[in-house]
Amino acid sequence: MAQVELIMPKMGESVAEATIIKWLKKEGDKIAADETVLEIATDKVDSEIPSTAEGTLIKQLFKEGDIVQVGKAIAIISTDASAATTPAAVTPPSATSVTAVTPSVSAQREAVATLQVAETIDKNSTSGKFLSPLVRTIAKQEGITMAELDSLAGTGINGRITKNDVLAYLPNKGKTVHKQQPFVKETATNGASHKPAIPVNAGDEIIEMDRMRKLIADHMVMSKQTSPHVTSFVEADVTNLVLWREKVKKNFEKREGEKLTFTPIFIDALVRAIKDFPMINVSLDGTKIIKRKNINIGMATALPSGNLIVPVIKNADTLNIVGLSKQVNDLANRARIGKLTPDEVAGGTYTISNVGSFGNVMGTPIINQPQVAIMAVGAIKKKPAVIETPQGDLIGIRHFMYLSHSYDHRIVDGSLGGQFVRRMADYLEQWDVNSEF
Repeated sequence: MAQVELIMPKMGESVAEATIIKWLKKEGDKIAADETVLEIATDKVDSEIPSTAEGTLIKQLFKEGDIVQVGKAIAIISTDASAATTPAAVTPPSATSVTAVTPSVSAQREAVATLQVAETIDKNSTSGKFLSPLVRTIAKQEGITMAELDSLAGTGINGRITKNDVLAYLPNKGKTVHKQQPFVKETATNGASHKPAIPVNAGDEIIEMDRMRKLIADHMVMSKQTSPHVTSFVEADVTNLVLWREKVKKNFEKREGEKLTFTPIFIDALVRAIKDFPMINVSLDGTKIIKRKNINIGMATALPSGNLIVPVIKNADTLNIVGLSKQVNDLANRARIGKLTPDEVAGGTYTISNVGSFGNVMGTPIINQPQVAIMAVGAIKKKPAVIETPQGDLIGIRHFMYLSHSYDHRIVDGSLGGQFVRRMADYLEQWDVNSEF
């Protein structure tokens, strides 16, 4: 009998750890090769870990809720092979990792002491933000307080504080940080703030938020507290675009093996507008503007659970309609079945949300931090409209839709925000009905 270690796999360049959500196999259960053993969650996506060997699960090395570093053994599987016990190979560090060296005895003792101290720090801050072991260790080493961690606007998925957020904060450490507080009601007697009491009446059902919904809630509140939101609206006549899609969609699917939806068309127009107004494709770090080189478009995608995830099309400006369609369909399909990798929901520079897919004519989306703007596209509706011709004005039936552009008024003024959404509408309205795909 041989024993094989099941290793926490590497799940992306920016992912160093994962939380065990649920063990699907108990100790003593038989396991087939590639059969799912447990479910894990990173700060980006949920994933399933399959067995690397056929045999029996003899030991779970961590409990549900534990946070495990990439490369650590999480379970031991007994196989029928007669080979000697050999731990599975651990994925070596990437080129961007710190080069491994053999530490001195004193350095090893110092590292152990640091980790032991870091483990005593709560994994949740006083405001409820999740703090990974790596973030807590860096904070302890650099003397960063819990109050300072609370003041950081995390750039990880759903606002989680990442290693890079903490390292970026170090040059500003010791400076006064003004954290914007949420609105709270004051009592008439002593001015003390408190949360409103929520009554529970007979027959009411209390439902605990799932983990993803809690992360989404935290991220939305953080975004509204971070960015003063302004929304501009434009109504676009997309008749030519609708007629073009209707004309080519059958041939498109036959030739490319992909359905042609409106989403890649909207993203194409969005990318063109970003090229015209590159100061929309930025992030704001205090008083420093980070102008993004790449155009990475996040597309808000509803999950069967009712939650939301935002897969990212990297370098969308290098793709044509065919390439965008393949990316949109692939990411959307895998998002709905929980097969996205952490890197596929990271690195977005601008986000689009198709509220029209729910039959909504418009929406006022919340900015996906640390981006500074987001576009919502509404349902396409037929309307009577005045059509100007050389022979005079006529009344005709046209296809219209609303574009809603929410932006961070700290860095995007009404002129830029309004011109940007108008430019995207222009690209949609001027769509060449005779163009090829």
